[in-house]
Amino acid sequence: MDTAALQESWQQVAKSGDEVPLFFYSHLFLSHPDLRAMFPISMSAQRDKLVGALGRVVSNVEHLDDVVPFIQQLGRDHRRFSVIAEHYSAVGASLLATLRHFLGPAWTEGLAADWAAAYGLIAKVMVQAAEEAAATTPAWWSADIVSVERRTMDVTVLQLRPQQPYPFVPGQSFAMEVPQRPRLWRYYSPANAPREDGSLELHVQLVDGGQVSGAIVRSSRVGETVRLGAPVGERLTRPDGEHRDILMVAGGTGLAPLRAVLEQIDRDWQAHGSGPNVRLFHGARMPWNLYERERLSQLSQRPWFQYAGVVSDDTSYPGPRGLVGTAAARSQSWHGWSAMVCGAPQMVEHTVSELTRAGIRRSAIKYEEFSPYGDSNRPQDEASRPGDEK
Repeated sequence: MDTAALQESWQQVAKSGDEVPLFFYSHLFLSHPDLRAMFPISMSAQRDKLVGALGRVVSNVEHLDDVVPFIQQLGRDHRRFSVIAEHYSAVGASLLATLRHFLGPAWTEGLAADWAAAYGLIAKVMVQAAEEAAATTPAWWSADIVSVERRTMDVTVLQLRPQQPYPFVPGQSFAMEVPQRPRLWRYYSPANAPREDGSLELHVQLVDGGQVSGAIVRSSRVGETVRLGAPVGERLTRPDGEHRDILMVAGGTGLAPLRAVLEQIDRDWQAHGSGPNVRLFHGARMPWNLYERERLSQLSQRPWFQYAGVVSDDTSYPGPRGLVGTAAARSQSWHGWSAMVCGAPQMVEHTVSELTRAGIRRSAIKYEEFSPYGDSNRPQDEASRPGDEK
């Protein structure tokens, strides 16, 4: 397989931008109209995901071992769309037709064979991962909304109760589909550690123009049933028995997965009387956006925890002001500490840079890494941090 030719041909096709996914989906739905019902009415986000996923896989095809976990996760994730093995042939045929259309004379017999081989290998990995997951877990879990609280103008807190046991680790995320927006799945992080009653708490921030966040914040109702995908991710999880002190930096509803880890640590302290010291900096534009200030201030009574709300846009605010990453980095010496960071991509990038300059080793900083479709953890969305809805 000529991996250099694959990469070069993909780069050439990608120059056509939005025309590429538009042609692909047109070909797919014309040749297999029965598949159209599996996709959301609005295809704009889906087009972005296709191009991003293909680009990542193709650009790394010569290092397949490095991207196998990503491909396997794609296969498991697609179970919630009711994708079965037969659908991969239809998608592969449309992919090859798309490449042939945009490459023109450059679409040679050898290149076609290489693309077919690469796609076949990727599809096999996805199908096998889906089949293995099907043996132990459902394609999705149904969960009932038991509480809806409009915490601020743009943040709603949901309490969900899955109808069957839903195992997860604090810091993980899952895709969720709400009845108002069928087939539009978005990723969310529980803001709690596992509870005896199995319930989950979600913090959802309204994104300007967001189809899903707007529906959840404005119109979620007690009694509605949502669907949850399998929990994914490990970047923001904490291994059992880890005792290194932790600096947490959150922007907006990026607080959610960090708060779940806080509950995990608190339980360890109550059970064993020991654990790491934790300092949490939560950043927001205005004071009323610090939607968990009361609860976090109460938690500050614990000997191991300190909390600071940082406001960027209110010059009258009596507490720390400015960018949350800067405020956290300059507040004390962080030598020997680890860090967890969650928020919008720009906030994460800035905070990680500030913390490394403050002396925390980059390898000791846990944070989300984003890609257009997602990585081995989860795709970018409005779930646990403010950002552009996908």
